[in-house]
Amino acid sequence: MRITKAEFARRRKALMSVMEPDSIAIVPAAPECTRSRDTEYPYRQDSDFFYLTGFHEPEAVVALIPGREHGEFVLFCRDRDPEREIWDGYRAGPDGACKDYGADDAFPIDDIDDILPGLLEGRERVYYAMGKDAGFDRQVMDWVNTIRAKVRSGATPPGEFLDLSHFLHDNRLYKSAAEARVMAEAGEISARAHARAMRYCQPGVMEYQLEAEILHEFAMAGARHPAYSTIVGGGKNGCILHYIENDAALKAGDLVLIDAGCELEGYAADITRTFPVSGSFSPEQRALYEIVLAAQDAAMATLKPGAHWNEPHEVSVRVITEGLVKLGLLEGELDKLIEDGAYRRFYMHRVGHWLGMDVHDVGDYKVGGEWRVLEPGMVMTVEPGIYVSPDDEQVAQKWRGIGIRIEDDVLITKDGCEVLTKAVPKTIDAIEALMAEAASARGA
Repeated sequence: MRITKAEFARRRKALMSVMEPDSIAIVPAAPECTRSRDTEYPYRQDSDFFYLTGFHEPEAVVALIPGREHGEFVLFCRDRDPEREIWDGYRAGPDGACKDYGADDAFPIDDIDDILPGLLEGRERVYYAMGKDAGFDRQVMDWVNTIRAKVRSGATPPGEFLDLSHFLHDNRLYKSAAEARVMAEAGEISARAHARAMRYCQPGVMEYQLEAEILHEFAMAGARHPAYSTIVGGGKNGCILHYIENDAALKAGDLVLIDAGCELEGYAADITRTFPVSGSFSPEQRALYEIVLAAQDAAMATLKPGAHWNEPHEVSVRVITEGLVKLGLLEGELDKLIEDGAYRRFYMHRVGHWLGMDVHDVGDYKVGGEWRVLEPGMVMTVEPGIYVSPDDEQVAQKWRGIGIRIEDDVLITKDGCEVLTKAVPKTIDAIEALMAEAASARGA
């Protein structure tokens, strides 16, 4: 593990430091998800649960109880079961939860209904993400009602529920040095995967074959799973923002847009590159690509501590709108077009999002009604795009069906920012040179 037990302990301490006195925080593990009949999807731990514990197993619950005499970190997990472990894999068990994950107390998950009401009893406040898991919501209320049923005997149920997410997600927004290193490594692996796809690409290749090249690079580097469903959109498919069918053949003269990033030890990378299937951009593709790249460069130039969240988006909108006017895809006065949102016909998403354990990571974008100010440790994507619908009859045929997005992952530092995914080619010259070299090696 690249994140140490000491760091997980610091995270728990940081959360408990903002909790009110006489309180408890409860976080359940992610449930397993059935894929078909008696098979499950590969298990992926809940990000909040993993952030606090580093514990990978399902059927677990963590309780954090500041000031508890017998230990503040309590973990409920599956008991050791040699017979089930033959079929499903090894379990830590309560002893392993204490030894390997730093729990102060650990109990079998089957005993939670007997033990957790006692931990809740007498606590004034419960920090819990109500509404995230309806089944677990009911279980929590059952525990509270168990205490309420004993009020005449002197039991004291919690009097207030507070949203845990508000406090925990603000902590997750600021990445530690160790987290930044993991995310940089995930970015480097993902960059190599994109470059590999560029080298493999040629007319006639299937979109899913490029996806396979990318996933192979991820897995060979130890990142066994993508952080999200990989997008490989050739031609007009690149105009579909969340296209994941990936089942079409790539055609000469088209562009292909790939949005893919690996997950490494719970942290996501998120890269998009757009490049020509045949290895060379057409004049129209080149013109639009240069606008998107200029928009990304301009947006990145704003990224530094003290800038507000919306500045890079505002800059990208201006660059893209101005470029579309020069090419004749939009007509009118620049400021009025921006005010009216005319650019949204071609650029319908924002320039980026927070990045971390989730690809669209947690953290408020506004604080007190104002755009959040960027601070060191925050990680975000920068991903402007232009998408000309194949059915847009208001533009010349030569522009239709061109979809372009360029995306990188950026860490805010004390002096400015660091691009974590810079290793993958991005300029037209660099992309064409890489693809020409690969074609030459194939003898094409």
